[in-house]
Amino acid sequence: MSRRTKIYEGKAKILYEGPEPGTIIQYFKDDATAFNAEKKAILDGKGVLNNRISEYMMLRLGEIGIPTHFIRRLNMREQLCKRVEIVPLEVIVRNIAAGTMSKRLGVEEGEVLPRSIVEFCLKRDDLGDPLVAEEHITAFGWASADEIEEITNLTLRINDYLCGLFAGIGIKLVDFKIEFGRLAVDGGHQIVLADEISPDSCRLWDRETNKKLDKDRFRRDLGGVTEAYTEVATRLGIIKENGNNSNVVSIVKNED
Repeated sequence: MSRRTKIYEGKAKILYEGPEPGTIIQYFKDDATAFNAEKKAILDGKGVLNNRISEYMMLRLGEIGIPTHFIRRLNMREQLCKRVEIVPLEVIVRNIAAGTMSKRLGVEEGEVLPRSIVEFCLKRDDLGDPLVAEEHITAFGWASADEIEEITNLTLRINDYLCGLFAGIGIKLVDFKIEFGRLAVDGGHQIVLADEISPDSCRLWDRETNKKLDKDRFRRDLGGVTEAYTEVATRLGIIKENGNNSNVVSIVKNED
Protein backbone atom coordinates (compact mmCIF):
# COMPACT_ATOMS: atom_id res chain seq x y z
CA MET A 1 0.00 0.00 0.00
CA SER A 2 1.46 3.36 -1.03
CA ARG A 3 2.11 5.91 1.68
CA ARG A 4 -0.16 8.93 1.47
CA THR A 5 0.47 12.50 2.57
CA LYS A 6 -1.87 13.69 5.28
CA ILE A 7 -3.02 17.28 4.79
CA TYR A 8 -5.25 17.68 7.80
CA GLU A 9 -6.95 15.66 10.52
CA GLY A 10 -10.16 16.91 12.09
CA LYS A 11 -12.51 15.48 14.66
CA ALA A 12 -14.39 13.23 12.22
CA LYS A 13 -12.33 13.13 9.02
CA ILE A 14 -8.78 12.96 7.66
CA LEU A 15 -7.76 14.67 4.42
CA TYR A 16 -4.99 13.22 2.24
CA GLU A 17 -3.33 14.39 -0.94
CA GLY A 18 -5.26 13.06 -3.91
CA PRO A 19 -3.90 10.95 -6.77
CA GLU A 20 -4.10 13.85 -9.21
CA PRO A 21 -3.29 17.56 -8.90
CA GLY A 22 -6.23 19.52 -7.52
CA THR A 23 -7.74 16.53 -5.69
CA ILE A 24 -7.89 15.27 -2.12
CA ILE A 25 -9.08 12.07 -0.46
CA GLN A 26 -11.55 12.54 2.39
CA TYR A 27 -11.50 9.70 4.95
CA PHE A 28 -14.42 9.30 7.36
CA LYS A 29 -13.44 8.20 10.87
CA ASP A 30 -15.55 6.41 13.48
CA ASP A 31 -14.70 9.09 16.04
CA ALA A 32 -17.61 10.91 17.65
CA THR A 33 -17.08 14.21 19.46
CA ALA A 34 -19.29 16.82 21.09
CA PHE A 35 -18.95 20.08 23.02
CA ASN A 36 -15.80 21.11 21.13
CA ALA A 37 -14.28 17.61 21.56
CA GLU A 38 -14.75 17.58 25.34
CA LYS A 39 -16.82 14.41 24.90
CA LYS A 40 -15.33 11.67 22.73
CA ALA A 41 -16.06 8.09 21.69
CA ILE A 42 -15.42 5.60 18.91
CA LEU A 43 -18.61 4.32 17.28
CA ASP A 44 -17.95 1.35 15.01
CA GLY A 45 -19.34 1.91 11.53
CA LYS A 46 -20.21 5.60 11.92
CA GLY A 47 -17.64 6.66 9.34
CA VAL A 48 -18.96 4.17 6.80
CA LEU A 49 -22.53 5.41 7.25
CA ASN A 50 -21.54 9.09 7.02
CA ASN A 51 -19.49 8.42 3.89
CA ARG A 52 -22.44 6.77 2.15
CA ILE A 53 -25.04 9.30 3.31
CA SER A 54 -22.84 12.28 2.37
CA GLU A 55 -22.14 10.72 -1.04
CA TYR A 56 -25.88 10.38 -1.60
CA MET A 57 -26.54 14.00 -0.61
CA MET A 58 -23.75 15.41 -2.77
CA LEU A 59 -24.92 13.43 -5.80
CA ARG A 60 -28.55 14.50 -5.39
CA LEU A 61 -27.60 18.15 -4.88
CA GLY A 62 -25.33 18.00 -7.92
CA GLU A 63 -28.31 16.82 -9.97
CA ILE A 64 -30.19 20.05 -9.19
CA GLY A 65 -27.23 22.24 -10.09
CA ILE A 66 -25.56 22.81 -6.71
CA PRO A 67 -21.78 22.92 -7.32
CA THR A 68 -19.89 20.65 -4.91
CA HIS A 69 -16.35 19.43 -4.28
CA PHE A 70 -17.44 15.79 -4.56
CA ILE A 71 -16.05 13.67 -7.41
CA ARG A 72 -16.78 10.06 -6.45
CA ARG A 73 -16.72 7.59 -3.59
CA LEU A 74 -13.58 5.45 -3.59
CA ASN A 75 -14.49 2.81 -1.00
CA MET A 76 -16.45 2.35 2.19
CA ARG A 77 -14.67 5.18 4.04
CA GLU A 78 -13.17 7.45 1.41
CA GLN A 79 -14.23 9.99 -1.18
CA LEU A 80 -12.26 11.66 -3.95
CA CYS A 81 -12.93 15.40 -3.90
CA LYS A 82 -11.77 18.54 -5.64
CA ARG A 83 -9.26 20.51 -3.61
CA VAL A 84 -10.71 23.81 -2.46
CA GLU A 85 -9.79 26.68 -0.18
CA ILE A 86 -12.28 26.37 2.65
CA VAL A 87 -14.14 29.55 3.55
CA PRO A 88 -13.51 29.79 7.33
CA LEU A 89 -17.21 29.83 8.19
CA GLU A 90 -19.75 27.29 9.33
CA VAL A 91 -23.10 28.04 7.73
CA ILE A 92 -26.07 26.92 9.83
CA VAL A 93 -29.67 26.71 8.63
CA ARG A 94 -32.40 26.51 11.25
CA ASN A 95 -35.96 25.47 10.40
CA ILE A 96 -37.05 24.43 13.90
CA ALA A 97 -35.69 25.77 17.20
CA ALA A 98 -33.24 23.38 18.85
CA GLY A 99 -29.81 23.19 20.46
CA THR A 100 -27.90 26.43 20.97
CA MET A 101 -30.65 28.58 19.41
CA SER A 102 -33.13 27.46 22.05
CA LYS A 103 -30.61 28.15 24.82
CA ARG A 104 -29.42 31.44 23.38
CA LEU A 105 -32.82 32.96 22.59
CA GLY A 106 -35.10 31.16 25.02
CA VAL A 107 -37.16 29.64 22.23
CA GLU A 108 -38.78 26.33 23.13
CA GLU A 109 -37.10 23.39 21.41
CA GLY A 110 -39.34 22.06 18.66
CA GLU A 111 -40.97 25.39 17.81
CA VAL A 112 -41.22 25.83 14.04
CA LEU A 113 -39.52 29.08 13.08
CA PRO A 114 -41.42 31.78 11.11
CA ARG A 115 -38.91 31.27 8.31
CA SER A 116 -35.64 29.45 7.77
CA ILE A 117 -32.78 31.32 9.44
CA VAL A 118 -29.19 31.30 8.14
CA GLU A 119 -26.41 31.87 10.69
CA PHE A 120 -22.65 32.14 10.30
CA CYS A 121 -20.05 30.90 12.78
CA LEU A 122 -16.31 31.43 12.58
CA LYS A 123 -14.42 28.12 12.22
CA ARG A 124 -12.24 28.46 15.32
CA ASP A 125 -12.35 25.53 17.72
CA ASP A 126 -10.21 27.43 20.21
CA LEU A 127 -12.91 30.13 20.40
CA GLY A 128 -15.85 27.72 20.38
CA ASP A 129 -16.87 28.55 16.78
CA PRO A 130 -18.49 31.90 17.73
CA LEU A 131 -21.55 33.29 15.97
CA VAL A 132 -20.57 36.19 13.68
CA ALA A 133 -22.45 38.80 11.65
CA GLU A 134 -21.92 39.64 7.98
CA GLU A 135 -20.16 42.84 9.12
CA HIS A 136 -17.54 40.75 10.94
CA ILE A 137 -17.09 38.51 7.90
CA THR A 138 -16.45 41.33 5.44
CA ALA A 139 -14.46 43.49 7.88
CA PHE A 140 -11.99 40.72 8.65
CA GLY A 141 -11.86 39.46 5.06
CA TRP A 142 -13.14 35.95 5.73
CA ALA A 143 -15.44 36.32 2.70
CA SER A 144 -16.54 39.14 0.42
CA ALA A 145 -20.07 40.55 0.26
CA ASP A 146 -20.56 38.82 -3.11
CA GLU A 147 -19.38 35.51 -1.66
CA ILE A 148 -21.76 35.85 1.30
CA GLU A 149 -24.64 36.46 -1.10
CA GLU A 150 -23.68 33.42 -3.20
CA ILE A 151 -23.25 31.24 -0.12
CA THR A 152 -26.62 32.36 1.29
CA ASN A 153 -28.43 31.73 -2.00
CA LEU A 154 -26.90 28.26 -2.36
CA THR A 155 -27.64 27.47 1.28
CA LEU A 156 -31.33 28.31 0.94
CA ARG A 157 -31.57 26.20 -2.24
CA ILE A 158 -29.92 23.31 -0.42
CA ASN A 159 -32.32 23.72 2.49
CA ASP A 160 -35.38 23.73 0.24
CA TYR A 161 -34.27 20.55 -1.49
CA LEU A 162 -33.25 18.70 1.66
CA CYS A 163 -36.45 19.62 3.51
CA GLY A 164 -38.43 18.02 0.71
CA LEU A 165 -36.13 15.02 0.46
CA PHE A 166 -36.36 14.24 4.18
CA ALA A 167 -40.09 14.98 4.36
CA GLY A 168 -40.58 12.30 1.72
CA ILE A 169 -39.09 9.69 4.08
CA GLY A 170 -40.89 10.88 7.20
CA ILE A 171 -38.09 12.99 8.71
CA LYS A 172 -38.03 16.65 9.81
CA LEU A 173 -34.91 18.58 8.88
CA VAL A 174 -34.58 20.63 12.08
CA ASP A 175 -31.27 22.30 11.25
CA PHE A 176 -27.93 21.56 9.62
CA LYS A 177 -24.39 22.86 9.22
CA ILE A 178 -22.52 23.08 5.93
CA GLU A 179 -19.25 24.52 4.68
CA PHE A 180 -18.18 26.04 1.40
CA GLY A 181 -14.91 26.30 -0.47
CA ARG A 182 -13.31 28.32 -3.24
CA LEU A 183 -12.57 26.15 -6.27
CA ALA A 184 -9.92 27.53 -8.65
CA VAL A 185 -11.50 28.03 -12.08
CA ASP A 186 -9.94 29.82 -15.08
CA GLY A 187 -7.81 32.20 -13.05
CA GLY A 188 -10.62 32.93 -10.62
CA HIS A 189 -12.66 30.85 -8.24
CA GLN A 190 -16.13 29.39 -7.78
CA ILE A 191 -17.97 28.90 -4.50
CA VAL A 192 -18.82 25.22 -4.04
CA LEU A 193 -20.36 23.09 -1.30
CA ALA A 194 -17.64 21.18 0.58
CA ASP A 195 -17.11 19.01 3.66
CA GLU A 196 -20.10 16.66 4.25
CA ILE A 197 -23.83 16.38 4.83
CA SER A 198 -24.67 13.57 7.25
CA PRO A 199 -26.39 12.92 10.59
CA ASP A 200 -23.21 14.30 12.17
CA SER A 201 -24.02 17.72 10.72
CA CYS A 202 -27.84 17.66 10.66
CA ARG A 203 -30.59 17.48 13.26
CA LEU A 204 -33.09 14.93 11.98
CA TRP A 205 -36.31 14.05 13.84
CA ASP A 206 -38.87 11.42 12.96
CA ARG A 207 -41.93 13.29 11.68
CA GLU A 208 -44.41 11.33 13.81
CA THR A 209 -42.54 10.71 17.07
CA ASN A 210 -39.78 13.37 17.08
CA LYS A 211 -37.30 10.56 17.73
CA LYS A 212 -33.81 11.95 17.21
CA LEU A 213 -31.93 10.34 14.32
CA ASP A 214 -28.72 12.34 14.53
CA LYS A 215 -25.67 13.23 16.61
CA ASP A 216 -27.86 14.51 19.47
CA ARG A 217 -28.17 10.86 20.45
CA PHE A 218 -24.47 11.05 21.33
CA ARG A 219 -24.52 14.58 22.75
CA ARG A 220 -27.43 13.78 25.08
CA ASP A 221 -26.45 10.22 26.01
CA LEU A 222 -29.53 8.72 24.35
CA GLY A 223 -27.61 5.74 22.92
CA GLY A 224 -28.28 3.99 19.63
CA VAL A 225 -26.23 6.43 17.55
CA THR A 226 -25.18 4.11 14.72
CA GLU A 227 -28.63 2.49 14.78
CA ALA A 228 -30.19 5.93 14.20
CA TYR A 229 -27.74 6.70 11.37
CA THR A 230 -28.54 3.30 9.89
CA GLU A 231 -32.24 4.14 10.01
CA VAL A 232 -31.63 7.35 8.07
CA ALA A 233 -29.58 5.47 5.46
CA THR A 234 -32.27 2.78 5.22
CA ARG A 235 -35.06 5.30 4.69
CA LEU A 236 -32.97 6.98 1.98
CA GLY A 237 -32.56 3.59 0.27
CA ILE A 238 -28.77 3.58 0.65
CA ILE A 239 -28.78 0.38 2.69
CA LYS A 240 -31.39 -2.32 3.15
CA GLU A 241 -32.26 -4.62 6.00
CA ASN A 242 -31.76 -8.35 5.73
CA GLY A 243 -35.19 -9.87 6.05
CA ASN A 244 -33.87 -12.57 8.37
CA ASN A 245 -32.41 -10.18 10.92
CA SER A 246 -33.44 -6.57 11.40
CA ASN A 247 -30.03 -5.78 12.89
CA VAL A 248 -28.15 -7.01 9.82
CA VAL A 249 -27.82 -4.56 6.96
CA SER A 250 -26.10 -4.88 3.61
CA ILE A 251 -24.71 -1.99 1.66
CA VAL A 252 -26.41 -1.34 -1.65
CA LYS A 253 -23.76 -0.27 -4.14
CA ASN A 254 -24.64 2.69 -6.36
CA GLU A 255 -23.79 1.86 -9.96
CA ASP A 256 -24.67 5.32 -11.31
